[in-house]
Parts: sequence; structure tokens; C-alpha cells
Amino acid sequence: MSVKEMNYRERGLLLSMFAHQCYSEPKELFTKRPGIVDLAPLKKFLNKPLPPTYIDVEGAQAYVMSDSKDVLIACRGTEPTELNDVMADLKTWPVDHHKGGKVHRGFYAEYKKVIPGIKEALAKHNKNGLKDVWVCGHSLGGAMALLVAVELEPSGGCHTFGQPRVGNAEFLKSINFPYYRYRNNNDIVTSVPPSWLFFRHGGVLRYINSYGNIRIASWHQRFKDKWRGYFSAWKQGKFFDSILDHNMGKYHEYIANMDDNGEQLPK
Repeated sequence: MSVKEMNYRERGLLLSMFAHQCYSEPKELFTKRPGIVDLAPLKKFLNKPLPPTYIDVEGAQAYVMSDSKDVLIACRGTEPTELNDVMADLKTWPVDHHKGGKVHRGFYAEYKKVIPGIKEALAKHNKNGLKDVWVCGHSLGGAMALLVAVELEPSGGCHTFGQPRVGNAEFLKSINFPYYRYRNNNDIVTSVPPSWLFFRHGGVLRYINSYGNIRIASWHQRFKDKWRGYFSAWKQGKFFDSILDHNMGKYHEYIANMDDNGEQLPK
């Protein structure tokens, strides 16, 4: 079964799984990370026809995998123990993007490190150019994934989890592919960089509410749900709800609550 033939739930689980597993080193790529129940959907891309390609350039990482019908690309996100990741997140001041608009300087710098290797790997994994390409990532990896997708214009689109804002409104005009942005309740990373620096979110928001369900929600409903999430966490003695909501394992777990046909999703 191709990724396009999967239902909404299966596709969301596959791409969130890859975004989570890509935090692992190559020898542990198929060792389950916290929150992963079954790696079978991802394992079908192992050595079919090529082994996964790992790109690691000056602290910026990505994976490229494929089978006979699809190519998956995942960019690795923020690891607090990695100085390079922390510094990339702090380089906030916007710079010109080569296709137009302004983007976050640190995210753009990380993208530039991996995009040559991704293009080289893509040429091997998709020699005839007939496979659907899917790009995903979490946190910093979500920002990098969006920049990669703007460059590659993937037929499958871009799916990000806990992604920060990447660029301004002019940059967002470069998006001409399916783009879905998952946000878990009070995930703090999705609220940075600040909008007063003209950073904006784009794509279709798939909001995960405080009950762990994806629902179409207005700004007013999300505002109420924000405080519901805070109060629920405080009652459990969890005082860093906005940080806990950034956990990639939780994103994958909650996507499993999606109904098969995505009836509750904004399309």
C-alpha cells in the first residue's frame, strides 16, 4: 500500500513515527522510542530498494527512506543537549529566503546544511521521479522540513509536529504543496519566534486539544482549551504543561486517536 492510499490515521501515524524515530542514530533507527507501539509501518521502507540514507552535517541531521512507491524525508528536531540545536533556535533575526520573503536565520542555516545531501539522496531513492515524496519533522526539524519542502515541492506534502514559526507572510506564498501542521494544546515551541518580528504560521492546523483529540477549533475554542490544559496539568502537579506538550511521543500517541477517515480534521 502506498502512503497516498493510507487513510488519514495510518498516514499520520507513519509520518509522526518517522519524525520521532529520526532522533535516533542510524544503528537504532528501528529501535522503538517512547510512545511508539509498532514500527511495522516504517520497517516496510527498510532496504527497499535502498537502506535509509542518514545526513549529518555540522550538527544538522535528516533521513531519507523509500520503497517502490514513496520517499520519506525526516529532519531531526531540537535536542537540548546539542549546543548546535540550541544556537540555531536562538538565531531569530529574519533573513532573505531565496524564493522570496524572510525566514528565521538559524532555521535557514540548518536547512542549508542538509539540503545538498537530501537532494543527492533523493536522486538515488527516486531515480525516475515517479514516487510520491513526503517530508516531516518535529520542533526544529519541523522548521527544517518546511524549508526543505519549499525547495522540493513534494507531491505528498509536508507534515510537521510542534513546529515553530519559520517565516513571514511573503515567504508563506512559496508554499504550493499540501502542508499540515500539528499542534498539541499548549506546546510552547509553536508560539515562537514572536509574531511581532512578523513571523507567521501557515498550512492547515491540526489542533490536538487537552483531551488528546484532534478537533477543528476556532481561536476562541483554542483559548478556552489552553486554560483547560493548564488547569488539568496543575491538578496533576505538572507545572510545565507548555513544555510537556512538546513531547514528540505524545504527538504520535494522540494521532492514534484520529478516526480513520479524518472526519474531525480540517482538510
